Amino acid sequence: QVQLVQSGGGSVQAGGSLRLSCRASGYTYKTYCMGWFRQAPGKEREGVAAIVPGGGSTFYTTSVKGRFTISQDIASHTLYLQMNSLKAEDTAMYYCAAGGPYDCPSGSWFYDWDYDYWGQGTQVTVSS
Repeated sequence: QVQLVQSGGGSVQAGGSLRLSCRASGYTYKTYCMGWFRQAPGKEREGVAAIVPGGGSTFYTTSVKGRFTISQDIASHTLYLQMNSLKAEDTAMYYCAAGGPYDCPSGSWFYDWDYDYWGQGTQVTVSS
C-alpha cells in the first residue's frame, strides 16, 4: 500500500524560504511522475513541480520557476520542494503526489487527475 506522508510548511514572511518533504512508502515506480500541487482558497488545484523519480527530469509551472526546486532522495524515498523568495500568492495547501503519468510528459504532468496517490497536505502561508 502506497503512503505519502508530508512534513514541513508553515508561515513565513514574503521573501523567505520553506522546505516541504514527502516520504513515500510502498512506492517503487521509478518512471512515473511524482510532483507537488497546491490549492489556494477558492481556486482549483494546480501543478507546481514534478520529477521523474529515476531519471531526475524536472518540470515547473511558470510562476515558480527560478524560485522553487523539486528534488528527491532515492535512498530515503523522500521528495522535497525547496521554496525560496516566497510571495503572498504562494499561500496555499500543498500536496505531494505520486503515480502520475509515465515519464512526466511536459504537456500533461500538471493534471492532478492523472496521479494515483496523494499526501495529506500541508499549509504554506506567506505574509506580505
